[in-house]
Amino acid sequence: MARTSPLPEDWASGAHAAGRRGHDAGAAMSELARLSLLIVDDNPQMRTILGSVLLAIGVRDIAYAPNGRAGLDMVQTASFDIIFADYEMPVMNGLDFIRGVRAEPGERRFTPVIMLTGHSDLRHILAARDAGMTEFLGKPVTARDILDKLKAVIQRPRPFIEATSYFGPDRRRRHDAAYVGPKRRQADLRPTHEL
Repeated sequence: MARTSPLPEDWASGAHAAGRRGHDAGAAMSELARLSLLIVDDNPQMRTILGSVLLAIGVRDIAYAPNGRAGLDMVQTASFDIIFADYEMPVMNGLDFIRGVRAEPGERRFTPVIMLTGHSDLRHILAARDAGMTEFLGKPVTARDILDKLKAVIQRPRPFIEATSYFGPDRRRRHDAAYVGPKRRQADLRPTHEL
């Protein structure tokens, strides 16, 4: 799959981070105002914390859902640029929510999902990764943590992989140039042109 992100092209290139390159910081804020985010969490305090941080940095379009089922219903009727989802929720947990998003038709299935959880052990991280999450954010969260994960999905989108038992962002984060094993990525199978 060549698709990396449903965000506008200038977001994938990092154009929203204009403030760091000497441009007007107001331009970066107006870029954030273009985003539409969904927060799916059963804890009202966590929804408030996330929403407050996102509003403070300029995001204006934020929707909230108290569980995965309500969140998936919203995903099926509206378009979101990024989703924050809790791991453990009643009615539908975060893993089933992510699987539901990844099973959606069209562009919705590419929506970046940042998984939030108080369980940041390897077992939970791998389960979220294998469900198709884009980034993982352990609780308790800070404003810096939230911003770092938001920046990661915007500035460093990962290509999506479609395999027999998985659809979601490429789970491999390390790209070892010295790797000599079998090449299975579509990009590896395409001919390259030497300059």
